[in-house]
Amino acid sequence: MKVADIMRHPPITILASASVPEAAAQMRAGHVGCLGVLENGRLVGVITDRDIVMRAVVGGERAMRLRVRDVMSPEVLFCSDRQRVEDAAAALGDHQVRRLPVCDARARLVGMLSVDRIAEEYSEHLAGETLGEIVETRLGPRP
Repeated sequence: MKVADIMRHPPITILASASVPEAAAQMRAGHVGCLGVLENGRLVGVITDRDIVMRAVVGGERAMRLRVRDVMSPEVLFCSDRQRVEDAAAALGDHQVRRLPVCDARARLVGMLSVDRIAEEYSEHLAGETLGEIVETRLGPRP
């Protein structure tokens, strides 16, 4: 099965220039924990509910003035809509993330894949294994 068969489509996105409270409101309205961040129509990052809590909420009043670009994760790991679900799940586990933006052959954001979607639409077993890899504590090389 391909990622395109189970991804959330269309993805919920936000502009990098939007405010952090706008991002939180969009997440709540869409019942999602991650938004694709766009600038000039291109995917430039993702913002998660955790990004908002860890990077913005602790800022108090200042957080209300922050922009999405100030708290987003700019290193965008993504998968292809034509990729096998098992391969995308392996990437989630390897990089210890719960969600991946999904891009098409033209590098356009077309969806979002999460461990939840894998469990709901494909395999609870695979999702459980993936989640185990995501939460496992990884230590660096031992001396």
